[in-house]
Amino acid sequence: MTSNTPEARLEMLWRSGCQFLGTRYAIMAGAMSWLSERHLVSAISNAGGFGVIACGAMTPELLASEIAATIEKTDKPFGVNLITMHPDLDRLIDVCIEGGVSHVVLAGGLPSAASIKKIKDAGCKVLCFAPALALAKRMIRSGADALIIEGAEAGGHIGPVATSVLAQEILPHIKDVPIFVAGGIGRGEAIVSYLEMGAAGCQLGTRFVCATESIAHENFKKAFIRANARDAIPTVQLDPKFPVIPVRALVNAGTERFKQAQREAAARVESGEVTLKDAQLEIEHFWAGALRRAVIDGDVETGSLMAGQSVGMVSQEQSSAEIIDQLVAEAVSALGRRGDAGAA
Repeated sequence: MTSNTPEARLEMLWRSGCQFLGTRYAIMAGAMSWLSERHLVSAISNAGGFGVIACGAMTPELLASEIAATIEKTDKPFGVNLITMHPDLDRLIDVCIEGGVSHVVLAGGLPSAASIKKIKDAGCKVLCFAPALALAKRMIRSGADALIIEGAEAGGHIGPVATSVLAQEILPHIKDVPIFVAGGIGRGEAIVSYLEMGAAGCQLGTRFVCATESIAHENFKKAFIRANARDAIPTVQLDPKFPVIPVRALVNAGTERFKQAQREAAARVESGEVTLKDAQLEIEHFWAGALRRAVIDGDVETGSLMAGQSVGMVSQEQSSAEIIDQLVAEAVSALGRRGDAGAA
C-alpha cells in the first residue's frame, strides 16, 4: 500500500489508537448497560473494532462470568467499563485483573488515583473520561493511559458540552496519551475529522444498538430505526438542590416517570429520610431498571430508550462487521475526496 492512498492515510491517522487498543481499527464501542455483553462485545472485536463490556450494576460474580464467556467468543482484545460509584469497585477491578482483561474503562465519575494505580500495577491499561481540559490533565497526572472525551450528543448519561467543542478544547493541548472522541458520531467522515484534529480514534455506541449480534429486543431496535436525531433529548433537572446527571433518550412515557421519581427522591432528601448520595444512587437504579425493561423486555412505552443523537443514522439492522466496514469505507472515501480536491 503506497503512503499516499486514502487507506494508507487512514492507517496513519489512527495508528496510535490501533496500537493502544491492539486492534485493526481504532473504533471503540461505547459501553451500554444490558447491551454491551458477550455477544455484541465479541462481535465488534472480531470485526476489527474494540468491544467493551458494560459492567454497570453487575456483581463481581456476574462480571467474571461475562468476561469468561466473552473470551470464549473472541481471541481479540476487549475492555470492561466499570462505574466508579459501584460499591464493589475494588473487587470488580480484581475480577478484571484475574480475568486477564487488557483494558479497563473507568466511568461515571472521577476515579481515584489508587484505583488507577491498582489497575496499572497489574499490567492493564486504564482509560478515563475527561469532560474538560483541566480534568483531562488531572486524569493524566493520576496515571490514565488514555482518555475518552464524550460530548452531550451521546446517549445515556451526558455532560453539558458538545463533542465538537470538547474536541477543540482538549485535542490541541493533550499529546501525552491517546484520546478517543465520542458523542454523536455515526459516520466515517466524522471519524476522519476528529482524527485529523488529533484524536487517536473514536467511540460509538448508538450505532451498534441495532447490530444483529445485539441482544436488544425487537421493539427496542424498531424504535431506534424509526427515530430521528431530534427525538433523542436529555432529561431535565427539577430541583437544583437535588442534582442529577442528564440522560439522553428517546421521549416516551418513561420520561415522565423519571420526573416523578426525581420529585419523590428530592422530597425524601428534603425530609431527611435519605441522604443525597443514597437518593442519587436510587436514581441510578431507576435508570438501570427502566433501561432493562426497554432493552430486554421490549417495553418501549415506559422503559428507558437511551439513545444518542446519531440514532437518526441508524436505518437498518446490520452485523457488527457490516457496520464497521461501512464506517471504514466512509472514512476512506472522505480522505479520497480530500486528496482529489488537493490534486485539482
